[in-house]
Amino acid sequence: MRRTAPSPAERRIVDGLHRRDPDAVRTLYAEYGPSTLALLRNTLHDRSAAEDVYQQVLIEVWERSPSYDPARSSLHTWLGTIARSRAIDHMRRRVPEPRDPALPDHFERSEPGIDPVERMAVADLLRRLPPEESAVVWLHYHFGLSQSQIAAHTGAPLGTVKSRTASALRRLRAMILEEERAA
Repeated sequence: MRRTAPSPAERRIVDGLHRRDPDAVRTLYAEYGPSTLALLRNTLHDRSAAEDVYQQVLIEVWERSPSYDPARSSLHTWLGTIARSRAIDHMRRRVPEPRDPALPDHFERSEPGIDPVERMAVADLLRRLPPEESAVVWLHYHFGLSQSQIAAHTGAPLGTVKSRTASALRRLRAMILEEERAA
């Protein structure tokens, strides 16, 4: 049970959240964002993952805000509880970066010894992808950048980079299977 009444500032944020006021989320972000993000970074030990989970936390806060009861806990405690739960969920489902096992082995990393004809075929496949997907795949496989490094390099959120990678791998697999059937 909560021991103290919410402060006037906290009460304004809560009232705004109950009214579904986007300004309340901005205020929440400004007021509690740094400590929540620090909690996630300390829990996950990965800045990019913490930022991704933090986005999930803000979405969940927005979705659950009408049911928040300030008599049960402070806004800070409620936010921390959601953040901790989402961090645990993230750690439980953590999987390696997407990799399509059906792609040829030479596609995993560009090696100097790859046949130039094969390299041109891969480049042709990449040109047929949407530019944002092609760029992610090119940066990963040609330069060996991790998805976190690609996110930092391109300025795209890590979740977006992961989605583009997975989508690109699905498209590439379909193109390769289509070409094998046609051959």
